[in-house]
Amino acid sequence: MNYIGIDHHKQYSHMTVMDEEGSIVKAGRVLNLRAEVEDFLGAVKQGSGAVIEAGRSSYTMADLLGEMGVEVTIAHPQEVKSIAHAWIKTDKRASEILAHLLRTDMVPGVYRRGKENREAQRVLRQRAWYVAALTGVKNRIRALLAQQREEAQQEASRFKKLFSREGLKFLKEVALPGTDKELLEALLKSYEHLEERIKESDELVKRVHQELREAQRIDTVPGFAEFLSVLVAVEIADIKRFSRVESLHSYAGVIPSTHSSGQRSYHGKIIKAGNRWLRWALVEAVWPAITVDHDLRVFYERLARRKGPNMAKVATARRLLTIIYKILKEGRAYVPYKRGGK
Repeated sequence: MNYIGIDHHKQYSHMTVMDEEGSIVKAGRVLNLRAEVEDFLGAVKQGSGAVIEAGRSSYTMADLLGEMGVEVTIAHPQEVKSIAHAWIKTDKRASEILAHLLRTDMVPGVYRRGKENREAQRVLRQRAWYVAALTGVKNRIRALLAQQREEAQQEASRFKKLFSREGLKFLKEVALPGTDKELLEALLKSYEHLEERIKESDELVKRVHQELREAQRIDTVPGFAEFLSVLVAVEIADIKRFSRVESLHSYAGVIPSTHSSGQRSYHGKIIKAGNRWLRWALVEAVWPAITVDHDLRVFYERLARRKGPNMAKVATARRLLTIIYKILKEGRAYVPYKRGGK
C-alpha cells in the first residue's frame, strides 16, 4: 500500500507518495486538475490512501481523489502542527510529514462531511452572514439617529419596532440635515438588499427543516426558530461523533479559556477556536430563549448580576447547547419543566 501526503493550495498541490517502509516513491508539484493529478499518480493510486489538511478547498481535492478510488483522510491542521512541531514548513516537507503520519496511523482526523451537508452548510452560512450584516446595518441606522436633534430622536422612539413597515416608512421620510439624509438613504438601500438576499434562502431553509428530524427537534428548544434550528443541525451534522457534551461545547467554542498556576485556576474569555457559525447561532438564540423560558431567564439574570451580561450570555448559550445535546442523543423533542406539576 502507498501513502499520499498532500500539501494543498488554491492552484496546485505538492504530493508525496510513500511506501510501507517509509521510502518516497514519488514527489512533486501538481496542478489541481483531474488530468494532471491522474497523470502524476498513475498506477500508484490503486489501493492507496491519502491525507490532506482541512482547509477552504480541501474537499475539492478529497472528492477528486475519492472518485479515483483513493481513500482520503482529512487532518486537523492545528493537531498536525502540534505533533510535528519541529518541522520546517515547506510544501515538500509538509507533504512528506503528512504521508509519514498516515503511514504510521498517527493522523489526527476531522469529521468528514457528506456532500449534501456541505451544500446546505454553504447556503446557511451565507444566510447567517447576511443576517449578521443586517444587524450591523440596523445598528448603524440607530447610531445615526442618536446623533440627531432631540426632535428626530423623539419621533423615532414612537415606534416600538423601528424596522416594522411603519418604522421603515418613517425612516424613508424623516428629514435629516446635510449629508446625514444621504447616509440614511444609503443604509436603507443596504437594508433592503440584505432583506431580499435573506428571503431568497427561505425555501431551502424550509426544505431542510422538513427533511431533517434533528432540526425539528432543535426547533422545540426555547429560542430556536426554523432558521437557527436548521443551522445548528447542519453544523453539528451527526451528534454521535460527540461522546461527551463537553466535546460539543469545545467544538462550538462556548467554553472559557483557562489559565492555571499552582493550585489556582482562572477563567477568561471564551476560546477563539471552535465552529463560529454554531457559536453565533447559539448566542443569537439566547435573547428569545430567556424571553419565553422562566428558568433560563433566572439563570441568565443571576449570572449577569455576578459576572456581567457577556459571560451570562455565553453561559446561557452553553446551557442551550447542553439541552440540544441531550435531546439529540435521546432522539426526542424538548419538554420544558412544569412548575407545580409532575
